[in-house]
Amino acid sequence: MLDAVLLNMRVHGRIAVRGMVSFHSYDDHEGIHNLFNLIPRRITMRGFLQSDYLHLYPQFLEHIVANYKQGKISYLEDVSEGLESGPAAFVGLFSGNNFGKHVVRVASE
Repeated sequence: MLDAVLLNMRVHGRIAVRGMVSFHSYDDHEGIHNLFNLIPRRITMRGFLQSDYLHLYPQFLEHIVANYKQGKISYLEDVSEGLESGPAAFVGLFSGNNFGKHVVRVASE
């Protein structure tokens, strides 16, 4: 996917790299073919960790809570009913059948 991104980047574009756990077992031994685009397009590619920004968490929390209370933030939940739907819901995560957060409701309070 990075190959496709590099072909479509603007001059002075920036790529934030995070969450590459899924590539630990990646078998593509050919590597990335379009890295040469970094130089003529002057692209910045930088990795980061969530812990780099812990000092901003209180400010983030204040902002997110205010926006949620004002109705500016919403979220999607894909709910499956009953414990017996758990295995199918789990498999659905890997095949793209769900949207938003997938929840298995085992009982309604």
